[in-house]
Amino acid sequence: MATTFRREIKNKFAFMEKEIPAWVSVSGMIVLVVSWEMICRLGVVSELYLPSPASILKASWMMLANGELVGSAKASLYRIGMGFSIGSSAGILIGLILGFSKIAEALGNPLIYSIYPIPKIALLPLIILWLGIGEISKVTIISLGVFFPVVINTYSGVKHVDKSLIKVAISFGSTRFSLIRKVILPGALPMIFTGLKLAAGTSLLLLVAAEMIAAKEGIGSIILHYGDLMLTTKLMVGVLALSVLGVLFTNLIGWIEKLVIRWKK
Repeated sequence: MATTFRREIKNKFAFMEKEIPAWVSVSGMIVLVVSWEMICRLGVVSELYLPSPASILKASWMMLANGELVGSAKASLYRIGMGFSIGSSAGILIGLILGFSKIAEALGNPLIYSIYPIPKIALLPLIILWLGIGEISKVTIISLGVFFPVVINTYSGVKHVDKSLIKVAISFGSTRFSLIRKVILPGALPMIFTGLKLAAGTSLLLLVAAEMIAAKEGIGSIILHYGDLMLTTKLMVGVLALSVLGVLFTNLIGWIEKLVIRWKK
């Protein structure tokens, strides 16, 4: 009776454990691109509003050849790299302090949770007023956007560390630094990487916003420039570059996560 019940439960939840082959995802993307190309070739939608994938690839090659896309990508990568590094480092550090210290938690949580709901794009004009239109303002707004998801997830991860592990470490004479390094930080790592993945999308959004408002070079400035000129094909090259950058960024964080959290399947 019990064996039959367990078998029925296992069969009902088998779809959750089923692995889908990689070719299914690839096939879906191919169907989407081919359908897009056919719609454009048949004239269902004007090239002005939706360029074909072939036209976008041709424009991409031309912009790569003349160095325009490479220069803009380098500028954007520098800004997002600096902003993400500063914001994530500060977020992890402050999150650990908030989760470990009751005094810091009482003082810092109200401030963080009151500022977090404010859209960071709304702060961009103020930051430009304070810091000017140079690189510092762009890096600062990206850092702010990254900081809040990371600090909140780090704090939550520290709070959910198994208390019995902390008690065992303390009973064996672990110092505070050793406790954080060997117990609390490893226990909070899954939540920290969740915050980093959330922050990756936010950083791209703020990068584009900052480059559209005050930048001569960058993927965001490409999109704004060619949008103003109604050169939709080149505009879509910028959008495609953002998509590629987002995929690479997310996969890089996932690779680092697997490298750091080796016990996580």
